[in-house]
Amino acid sequence: MAAAQSSHLSGYSQLTHGGQNAEAYWSPDGKRLIFQTTRPPYECDQIFIMNADGTDQHLVSTGKGRTTCGYFLADNKHIVYASTHLAGDACPTPPDRSKGYVWGVFAGYDIFEATDTGKIVKRLTDTPGYDAEATINWKTGNMVYTSLASGDLDLWVMKVDGSVSTQITRTVGYDGGAAFSRDGKQLVWRAGYPKNAEQLAKYKELLAENVTAPMKMELMVANADGSNARAITNFGCASFAPTFTPDGKKILFASNKLECDSRKFELFLINVDGSGLEQVTSFGGFTSFPEFSPDGKTLVFCSDKDAKERYEFNIFTAKWE
Repeated sequence: MAAAQSSHLSGYSQLTHGGQNAEAYWSPDGKRLIFQTTRPPYECDQIFIMNADGTDQHLVSTGKGRTTCGYFLADNKHIVYASTHLAGDACPTPPDRSKGYVWGVFAGYDIFEATDTGKIVKRLTDTPGYDAEATINWKTGNMVYTSLASGDLDLWVMKVDGSVSTQITRTVGYDGGAAFSRDGKQLVWRAGYPKNAEQLAKYKELLAENVTAPMKMELMVANADGSNARAITNFGCASFAPTFTPDGKKILFASNKLECDSRKFELFLINVDGSGLEQVTSFGGFTSFPEFSPDGKTLVFCSDKDAKERYEFNIFTAKWE
């Protein structure tokens, strides 16, 4: 599938400078961003909040363990994020990369609600194994997240108060990185489903070691309850970090489809039926984790654009047209 070049982005602003910064998501009023970062004195990811212009970057997680996937609640005063701090103060042991490029789905991860000043209010998950990758729909008050509670990496939906948790995917394989459309009626996520017995055995072997291989991921779209799920990409590469456009008609995502199995990821735009693919960025490195501001006029994303070191990733914003 060919991708037409597009010119949606202009007026770039770099908000962070140095370290590994990723997964920046907007506050409901559009004035702040929550993101994860590895920077001194922390040896692995912690959750920070900053103003939308990059000022006042400060820690809001505990500073212990490892964290991921922070997100604001609708009241603009509370956040959710996943953390391993209850399992230990130290960073979890990184995955064994002798098995290839793998992600750690650490068993110590649980999802917590906290104030935007960092005070933990409630532990939202307490099942054995991985619970992380939460995003919130501010209109419905629903949270979608990835959990190993079923014995597989499935999507679950929970009310933001921690009640009424429901498993919504059941296909064997990895389901994660999900996001609702703004009206709360649709869901998009990345999925890696083994296609044969050999792939299934490898997936289960890695999962038993709390890791998963992310380099073959397609995008799935479904109703918010998981019904009518269908794949909208078939690139055979890694497509992830999908987010709906404000009108719910298209999905912006990251993929290395131009060079499979590489770390060169660009942003692409696609219709919810899988048609109309457009290439949005062409920076030549790693660009991912896009999200539209509440007013739809600004995009935030992570990139190694203009990085001074190999593993430096920064947060950028740009005008969306």
